Amino acid sequence: MPKWIFVTGGVLSGLGKGLISASISKLLQERGQKIVPLKCDGYLNVDPGTMNPHEHGEVFVLDDGTEVDMDFGHYERFLDTTGEGDWNLTSGKIFQKVIDKEREGDYLGKTVQMVPHVTDEIKASWKKSVQEKNADIVAVEIGGTVGDIENMLYLEAVRQLRNELPEEDTFHIHATIVPFLETTGEQKTKPTQHSVKELRETGLAPDMLVGRSEEELDEETVEKISLFCDVPEEAVISDPNIEQVYELPLLFDEQNADEIVADKLGLPERDNGMKDWRKRVQNLKKEPVAKIAICGKYTDMDDSYVSVEAALEHAAAENGGGVEIEQIGTEDFNPEQELKDLTAS
Repeated sequence: MPKWIFVTGGVLSGLGKGLISASISKLLQERGQKIVPLKCDGYLNVDPGTMNPHEHGEVFVLDDGTEVDMDFGHYERFLDTTGEGDWNLTSGKIFQKVIDKEREGDYLGKTVQMVPHVTDEIKASWKKSVQEKNADIVAVEIGGTVGDIENMLYLEAVRQLRNELPEEDTFHIHATIVPFLETTGEQKTKPTQHSVKELRETGLAPDMLVGRSEEELDEETVEKISLFCDVPEEAVISDPNIEQVYELPLLFDEQNADEIVADKLGLPERDNGMKDWRKRVQNLKKEPVAKIAICGKYTDMDDSYVSVEAALEHAAAENGGGVEIEQIGTEDFNPEQELKDLTAS
């Protein structure tokens, strides 16, 4: 049986749950574990292919042609894996399957309900992806924010699965925001406390808390979060703003985040000291040797062309340098002037 890691978020969206999931998975992959990353989104679109990037960031296209959530770009780049369409669930996709089964008589006249029929379909989809790939670890990221009506069925499926499996086979990571209040000069833990309280109301309790903040969490903040959220201090992980997203596995490594996960799940020791990854990050941070413009329709949204930027950054790193990228909107565009200025700079 595989081990299961669930990643949820609270307070607000956009905390970088996908990067957290990818970073923890990367560290566990260094222990020889085969990881299958899954992403669950609450929207009723069958897939994000028809969605404006302003709504949900870039649409990432897998090798099999499936259009999926942008977090799969992170998964593929961090884990050197090739994602599959079934690894991205949406409420639209799940409801469509349940309704098709109802029309075909698969429920034998039963009243079809959110629980157990929809939650059973969610769990069956997760397990199918795992069985097909013979995974050691399944990392399930639940999109949105705890308390949103859109993702309640996914959280209920997580609760059920955690109750069905041995305690040592599951691990729950919850990400929250820890704001800094300038007027008092301190990091505030109340949003995290309320988020964990709301999470508990769904029947879930986190094994680890990841605090997104401008600066690293100070000792007093960690102690307070630990005290009021019933999580050991060593399992309160700091996730401050960083220059390069690929630094996050190294930051988590310094805090022994994967050791905490591995201890509970009974995973083997890690042989690699992340030397190769550290070298990769250093290459990505080298001084720019080229300046490249990305001209497009959705440039006022940073996440619209994430994978294009990543491809350019990695190509530059492979050639011994960095790259400076500038996004230029083309809806009101004077190419001669704007590209001329870019070339001159």
